[in-house]
Amino acid sequence: MPEDRNAELRALFFETANELLQSLNESGLELEARPADEEIIRSVRRVVHTLKGDSAACGFTRLSEVAHELEDVLTPQMGKLHGAKFAELVLVAADTFEAVLSAYQRNAEPPGGDHLRGLIRQMQYAPLEPLPDVSSTTVASAAPARFDWSEYEQLMISEAIHRGETVFNIALRVDQASGMRAAAFQLIRNVLHGCGTVIALRPEDNIAAANVEVIEASLATKQSLAQIEQRCRIPSIVAQVWVETAGHADSAEHELLGDLLDAQAAQGHAVVTADNSAANKAGALGSAVAAVAESTLRVDAARIDSVMNLVGELIIGKSMLNRALSEFDQKHSRDPVRAKLVDALSFQARVLDELHKSVLKIRMVPVEQLFRRFPRVVRDVAKHCGKDVALELAGENTDLDKGILDALAEPMTHIVRNSVDHGIESSEDRIAAGKGARGTISLNAFHQGTQVVIEVRDDGHGLDLDLIRKQAVQKGLIKAEEAAKLPDSEVTNLIFEPGFSTASEVTEVSGRGVGMDVVRTVLDRLKGTVNVISVPGKGTTIQLRVPLTLASIQTLLFRVGGRLFAVPISSVVEIARCAGQEIHRVEQREVLRLRDHVLSLVRLNDLKGIHAVEPAKAAKKNFVIVIGAAEKRFGLLVDQLVGEEELVIKALPADIVASDLVSGASILGDGTVVLILNVPAVLSRLSRAIPLGAIA
Repeated sequence: MPEDRNAELRALFFETANELLQSLNESGLELEARPADEEIIRSVRRVVHTLKGDSAACGFTRLSEVAHELEDVLTPQMGKLHGAKFAELVLVAADTFEAVLSAYQRNAEPPGGDHLRGLIRQMQYAPLEPLPDVSSTTVASAAPARFDWSEYEQLMISEAIHRGETVFNIALRVDQASGMRAAAFQLIRNVLHGCGTVIALRPEDNIAAANVEVIEASLATKQSLAQIEQRCRIPSIVAQVWVETAGHADSAEHELLGDLLDAQAAQGHAVVTADNSAANKAGALGSAVAAVAESTLRVDAARIDSVMNLVGELIIGKSMLNRALSEFDQKHSRDPVRAKLVDALSFQARVLDELHKSVLKIRMVPVEQLFRRFPRVVRDVAKHCGKDVALELAGENTDLDKGILDALAEPMTHIVRNSVDHGIESSEDRIAAGKGARGTISLNAFHQGTQVVIEVRDDGHGLDLDLIRKQAVQKGLIKAEEAAKLPDSEVTNLIFEPGFSTASEVTEVSGRGVGMDVVRTVLDRLKGTVNVISVPGKGTTIQLRVPLTLASIQTLLFRVGGRLFAVPISSVVEIARCAGQEIHRVEQREVLRLRDHVLSLVRLNDLKGIHAVEPAKAAKKNFVIVIGAAEKRFGLLVDQLVGEEELVIKALPADIVASDLVSGASILGDGTVVLILNVPAVLSRLSRAIPLGAIA
């Protein structure tokens, strides 16, 4: 196989393997409540079997070997016998597979999975509970089997029937005199495989067969019923054989499958020649999975980004055309061509707007992809801390840009872990406080304007603001007199400072003061904000606000010191004007009384990292852009308002932009470069400089 093709297949394997591991984690959590649920165990077996086959095909033998060993113990009997230990085995397997996959991705030596292999051996050699003995007098002429196949197995049966094969449901009673049931099962399985394609088999492995009297199978074959009966009558092994013809399942899904396969068969028949029609017909039919999967296309994110960049260039081109039309209108306002140009540009703008929305939708994914990893996180941290914690999810269908969603994974993990470790009390403390013994953490997501808000809420004891003040002073983050003046709303923001932690000791979960600092760093990079609301004795809510996408934004343009800046329209609360005598100084800061609120004012020229290219012009009245970030408000003093504009954001290298106050840049139609203001960074700079007592 060519090297580039091999690399492409491996990349696809890693992508699908991560999805399978997430499914394995979810099934493991379900098994904690229902360890003997046959449908869940079959789902786990399918995942492990797929991982085993795909990893072997890619040459990842370590993963394939461990998965093969695990398959032998994934049976309902093992679930009934071991209970919670069986669920723990599945979760340990998910962690082991993830570690092995990570090593393969880094081209490192994969771990051996000794812990998982030890658990497998413990279960293999543990004594099994014998099933109730079935007397030979209960044998009737009717088949003792239910043939209760799963939905997936029924689909495969329907597919085989559409291919023209005969499908038989077979029940075989193992001879009571047969001393080695496992060996008998293996012999029966070999015979069935020799007769055709085994679609379903109960039990599924040798260990479970040790306590089973009747073996059930669904077999797709071209042999007759009599031939099947004759081959299945194995002397001293099989006492009785029942064979019946399987029929179609009566459901809408199976009818749809039949229509799909019939349509494919008809299409295949129309294009094949008489000489090779039989061979090509099978290829035209394909599998049901392939037929359904044709509607889904996996595309590398880089290709979508490339299309988005081209759409961004088209938006800049639209701006250039609009400016050219404005100049044309000024010089040739009565020219009849003007109306045609206006109509053409209007049509182009509508199409471009739809194209832009379509590309954005391609990048949008539901927040569920982020939320589904946290049941396992909550379970593991709660178990480590000895707490009883439930997780509630809401708003999973809220769409968000894939790049932003991936970036939020790490900060969300830190927040959830901290909520379990610091927020939720122990069961004894909760009962003493009049609460339920089980704590609750809620994750919610919803749209708010052009932003997505993600909330992490716990019903714990809330933040200890006095302890936070004390720790901040001890660590030298603020002075004692500043801590005393700091309002409660600002005290909560201290938990995001680097190195800050209220934990009395460092544990595997927390105490190093790293996690929450990561949260603010990532949110700043995403041009988002984080807000903390805490009620003593009731709990804490952490809100993350992020833009729907980082590709383009609606902005308000303004000039300061000769430079052209832009601020997201979603951050603008209002625009006001004020005279010089209305501006006052409070605690070394300029403030403005705006109706019933005192608003802190910011002059961009006074902030480190931004320099004027023209001297400030004296004006009787100044424009003030009131900016809202979470619950905070502040005013930007600007020289001139330019107007609204849709901008395509271009990231700037760190060696070009020396200030964190600029989050990116864009280009207008006339070639002018616009700097996009990083509102969270401005607010953070103000918070670190002087206590924000004057901010409304």
